[in-house]
Parts: sequence; C-alpha cells; structure tokens
Amino acid sequence: MNPNRTAGRLLALALALIATATAAAPAAEPKVLRYAFQIAETGFDPAQISDTYSRTITPHIFEALYGYDYLARPVKVRPLTAAALPEVSADYRSWTVRLKPGIFFTADPAFGGKPRELVAEDYVYTLKRIADPANKSAAGWAFLQEQGVLGLAELRQDALTTKKPFDYARPIEGLRALDRYTLQIRVREPRPRLLYLLAQSDLFGAVAREVIEAYPGAAMEHPVGTGPFQLKEWRRSSLIVLERNPGYRERYFDAEPAADDAEGQAILARLKGRRLPMIDRVQISIIEESQPRYLSFVNGEQDLLERVPPDFVNVALPGGKIAPNLGRHGVRLHRVLGAESAYTFFNLEDPMLGGYTPDKVALRRAISLALDMEREINGVRRGQAVVAQSPLVPHTSGYDPAYKSVNGDFDPARAKALLDLFGYTDKDGDGWRDMPDGSPLVIEVATQPDALSRQYDELWQRNFNAVQIRTRFFPGKWPEQLKQARAGKLQLWMLANSANSPDGLDQLQRLYGPATGAQNYARFRLPAFDRLYERLQLLPDGPEREALFLEAKRLQAAYVPEKTHVHRIINDLSQPWLIGYRRPLFRTEFWHFVDIDESLRRR
Repeated sequence: MNPNRTAGRLLALALALIATATAAAPAAEPKVLRYAFQIAETGFDPAQISDTYSRTITPHIFEALYGYDYLARPVKVRPLTAAALPEVSADYRSWTVRLKPGIFFTADPAFGGKPRELVAEDYVYTLKRIADPANKSAAGWAFLQEQGVLGLAELRQDALTTKKPFDYARPIEGLRALDRYTLQIRVREPRPRLLYLLAQSDLFGAVAREVIEAYPGAAMEHPVGTGPFQLKEWRRSSLIVLERNPGYRERYFDAEPAADDAEGQAILARLKGRRLPMIDRVQISIIEESQPRYLSFVNGEQDLLERVPPDFVNVALPGGKIAPNLGRHGVRLHRVLGAESAYTFFNLEDPMLGGYTPDKVALRRAISLALDMEREINGVRRGQAVVAQSPLVPHTSGYDPAYKSVNGDFDPARAKALLDLFGYTDKDGDGWRDMPDGSPLVIEVATQPDALSRQYDELWQRNFNAVQIRTRFFPGKWPEQLKQARAGKLQLWMLANSANSPDGLDQLQRLYGPATGAQNYARFRLPAFDRLYERLQLLPDGPEREALFLEAKRLQAAYVPEKTHVHRIINDLSQPWLIGYRRPLFRTEFWHFVDIDESLRRR
C-alpha cells in the first residue's frame, strides 16, 4: 500500500469528521439584553427627538465626535470618532477636530448596499440638519443655537424668512470640513464648554445625507449610523429591538475609574480588552404601569430594572438595602443621587398664572409654598429623593448642597397670607378662593393616566385644598402632553430633567428666554436672567462663574417660573447575569459596555 496515499486518505477522513462535528455543533446562543421603558419613545432621528427614551436609543446607533469614559468619576470626556481631543484657540472661539479614518456607516441601500466611510462633511451636514426649521428640532437646536456657530443662525433665518428649503450647500464660516477628516467649528463668542455638546451622541451623532434623502420623511424610523447597534424591529410604543452592528470597527473596553473606586476597578478588571459590543441584541419593551414592570424583572423576564418604581421601593429595598429574597438570587442594587430634578413649570403666558406683576408672582409663590415636598418624598417617592433648593442638580457646576432658598419651603400659612394680601379671597362664599377681579380661581393640572401619576394627583389635590384653591386635572399620554407644553397650552405640568453634561447651565436653559418653545416650557422671559445666562456661557469655570450661578438661583426663587421639587435618588436593579452595569452620568448609552452571562441566566 502506498503510504502517502494512505496518509492522504486518513487526513481527508479526519477533515471530514471535523467538518461534520462543526456542522452539528449548535451555534453560540446570542446574548440578549432585555429591559423596559416606562414611557414610550417618539422616534430615532437625533434632529427631531427630545424625550429621554428616544435619546436612550439614538446614541447606540449614532456617534458624536466624543463620549464620556464609562467608569470615570468625576466624568471625563474621551474621543469617540475623533482621533484626539480638539485643538482649541486661546479665546475658545475656534475648535478643530480630526476624525479617525476607517469608521463606517452601516451598509444601506442608500449607499448601494455597502458601508460608507464617515467623513468631516457628515458632521457639517448633521449640525445643519438641526438648524433646518423643517426638522423642528427642539432639544438639539436649543443647545446648538447657544453656541453661536458663525453663519448658522443666519442660514436658518433665511429659510424661515423666504419659506424656501434650507440651503445645505451654502458654506458658512462656522462649520467647515477643512479636508476629508478635519472639521472646524468657529463660534461668535467664547464657548469654553463646547466639548460637552460634541460629546452628545443622542442629539449630535453623525447622520448621512444619502440616507436622509433616500427616505424622505422617514428619518424617525430609518436610523443609519456608525454606532455599535442597528435597528432591527420597531413596534411603536410596544417593542424596540436592536442588533449588534456586524460592521462595527475594532473597539475594545477601556476606562479610567478612580483608584479608590472599588466597583469601577472590579468592572475594569473583568472587562478590559473585550471587543465592543459584547452583547448581540437589545430588546426594549414599553411597560407603563409600575406593577407589571416590576414583576417582569422579578420573574427574570428582564435583565435590568431601570428605576425601581416608587410604589415598590419598600418591597425591593427595605431600609435602603436589597430585599433578602432578591439578594439570595444575586440581584444587585445600583443607587445614586441623580444629576436630575423633578419640577413643575408655570406657564408665564397664561392669563391666570402668568405675568411678572406682584399679584401674579404672589400666586405662583403661594402655590410653591403650598406644595408639601416632604410628603411627596416620604409618600409617593418612598424616601427616594431630597428636597431641591434650585434648578441646579448634583454633580454639576453651580450646584451647592449647602444652598437654601424659599424654593424648598413648605409653609401653607405663609401661602394663605400671600393669597389674602393680593386679593385671592373667597368672594362668593363657596369656600374657594377667587381671582382679585372676582372670577373663579381654578388651576388646571396636566397629568398622565397611570397609577403613579394618580398618586401625585391625590397629593396635588390635598395641597391645593389646604389653601382653598380649586383644581381641575386632565390626563393625557406623555408625548401628547409634551406637544401641548411646547405650544404653551398647559397651565402647569410636573416633569423631570436629567443633566446632559457637568455644566449646570444646561438646567438654567429651562428659564432662558430664547429657549421658549423648546426647553423653556415656562415661557419665562426676564432680561436680567437672560443677561446672567449669557455671561455664564462666556466665562470659564471658577469663582466668578459660581457667583453668577448664585444670582440666577435667586432670580428663579424670586419670580417662580418653576417649582423645583426634588433631586431624585435613582435605584436600578440588575440580574446576576448582567455583567458590568453602572448607571451613566450625563449620557444614556451603556449597552455596548455590558455583557450577559447566558450560563448564569439559564441557572
């Protein structure tokens, strides 16, 4: 027998056996992250969205030039699609950014079915889209217009004045692609913190012009970006499914937690060097009611409970610690005082509540004094908040935990005295206060039709009854109420807001006159406040800027365009098989930084 022929046959047989075994072996089980939103999304076009839930999806699909280190506390900005931190002029008016070559948009028919490389011109187009009036960008334009990009506001105004389509081809001084990979942004006045805007992937992640033009009017449902995930399935207000972007560039887990950050160091030790993303699929359900959302987590149907509902805090976290039945199953608690607040805005254009005269200010002050924050915290919020003294939130510039103001006071007697002094008395003997002119004083409270909102409504009713003010509640779905708020059609409404960056100025935008119709739901226009706000934009961080923050807080307390209720303590719960989760600060993206241990899930 020919030994060479025999060896060849044996090798062929071995290869055939290996191939058979490989074919028979089951494919690796996909790693799926499952959790629920408590409020429905609106869509996935960064230029058009403003709600937190949509802004949780978009930064996983689109990418800004920069992002935040996943583990660093205090937070640290790092390059994302940029090659390095920007080159900034001494006067903070010129910012030059160089992109990393070799980053690609996911394949799409708009590109002929192939991926297309990200270039500097894409960011020029992305920022111009936010300025285009046709896109009705609320959140994005509110932040971008304040930067004073040279020529951008004029380009927008031309479209508004002439009623012609926005001229994307017209070059402007403030936004230029110097070459294929170099972007230059020039602003009218110093902007020392422009970097924070460039780190918001949710609103300023790069979009491709070919995609927008290939699907006219469909940008909200056809997102195409350079990020780690892509939209796979969407059933509006019900289910959102994203899958790993198969063409995502080589990117590996790295972070810089503080040396004394035990949790951060443990996450880094476990995940450092892993290629991102580590999971294959993300499945988001919309579960508005607290009970089914909590039970779906307890039953193991969800991997993360993002914000334990207040009505289940005592069940899940008795005494602020994880319940024994959850702890035995390895459930972990992630607890932090959030960089956020809950607040009620008063519509300053409303004939009853609005205005700047002493009688109108007195009415808003009286309402503020009548709201019992301790009862709200200990009752509805189950102790998971602290009383707010101003709109400035923890972890940001301008916030001072020692600051105290009338904003944090609960004093029904003083509220009644103010109302009496300015003529809001019971003129017809029916037991309810009237306006100074004798017309009925009825406060219309916007709310939502869920069980938790009804608890807040009951508290509002109790507070108003105590000072003899009639109320009328009208519920509506959150997205619809938001539209009404932006249009100035709500008298007052309680909302929550999370900081977008470490700069406290973001929170004061709610009271900045030019932001009316966007973030300024109160429609507050006070020249003295606007001047303070604009000076705060110019100054670098330091004592002089902190003194201006103090003045701004005092004006808010004096005129009461909003009542800032609380800063919320956030409690997230994660299953033992969700690896590496840490609640983000100033961003909403985290999916690509976590892993799922499917063997633990099965057990």
